[in-house]
Amino acid sequence: MSTQLPKDKNLPINLMAACFNKTSATYKFYWLLSVVQEVESGNLQIPKISIFSRMISNAWYTVNYFHVSFGKQDLIQDAILKISTLRKISVDETKEVVYQKLINSESIDINSILWHFNRQVPHWFLSPWFPKFVDEKDSVREKRIYDESQSFNNQSPYALYSDRIEINPDWVDYLTTNAKILKDFCLWNLALFLQSKNPNVPDIPNKILKTELRKQLTQQRKLFWDLVITENGPITCIYTGKLLNINEYAVEHYIPHNFVSHDLIWNLIPADKSFNSTKSDKLPPMRYFDAFYDLQDTAIKIIKSSHPKNKFLEDYLTILPDYEASFTRDKFRETILPLITIASNNGFEFLP
Repeated sequence: MSTQLPKDKNLPINLMAACFNKTSATYKFYWLLSVVQEVESGNLQIPKISIFSRMISNAWYTVNYFHVSFGKQDLIQDAILKISTLRKISVDETKEVVYQKLINSESIDINSILWHFNRQVPHWFLSPWFPKFVDEKDSVREKRIYDESQSFNNQSPYALYSDRIEINPDWVDYLTTNAKILKDFCLWNLALFLQSKNPNVPDIPNKILKTELRKQLTQQRKLFWDLVITENGPITCIYTGKLLNINEYAVEHYIPHNFVSHDLIWNLIPADKSFNSTKSDKLPPMRYFDAFYDLQDTAIKIIKSSHPKNKFLEDYLTILPDYEASFTRDKFRETILPLITIASNNGFEFLP
């Protein structure tokens, strides 16, 4: 992703970059990202409701699927949770479907939630182009930004009206030509911002955009757990107690993939297929930990003994650099328990 904006000798690009100098919420990132998406589609007179709907749809997956915290001052997360209760939209729906459902919604409540963002984002985004005068009240400055932007004073990138924005013709070529770089710039800065709000949550950059397909766990099954079962015999599901043989189990994430965002073998175990289909993104209570550890410990010993060059053994190095000597119950608990606690604090629910 790009960390700098492309230069243009005829435009004040430094002011665009300055928009993100002081951020206490994600609004500006999602605002610019959504504006660029509209311009990419050829829209130069853009209804504000379209931008607000895109802001929500762009953040939908991050909030609903990965439960990433946006911070207490940020109302995008709150808006998404409210909309989720008002409109039947899947947690992992694509952003385009979410956008279409929002833009076509006739719900007064949903429109009210969307228009809330008109109070801050559209005019304060233009702050670098219209610096505050000495002793100028915010309400006076807001009106000035609206008035002066309509003449594209100071080469502002758009003009502000009550119901829409109009892209400055001088900026159209720049926004269109550099659309991908501008979007990458927004996403990069958004990732840095969200990481600061979620310092202990893994892999924030990969939780901003929805990947088209989750990777299959075929390799982990055939090249690791099937080998363990071949050597050990049937494995007992830690959740249901059912004996699991080859081809009779699902490979499941002990801590939900939605949180860890990886398929490392230390978080994968065989599980009863019927249970795995209902577990969803629920967290395992700590009563399952001992059985989870015993299964992982057995697997490590078998694979080290019979397949010492197995590539999946390297996955354990990500949590225990000296796992061969230090894969103890207490050490493993010190890795797993904090992750489960953080996931719970971010909204993931426990299994009953």
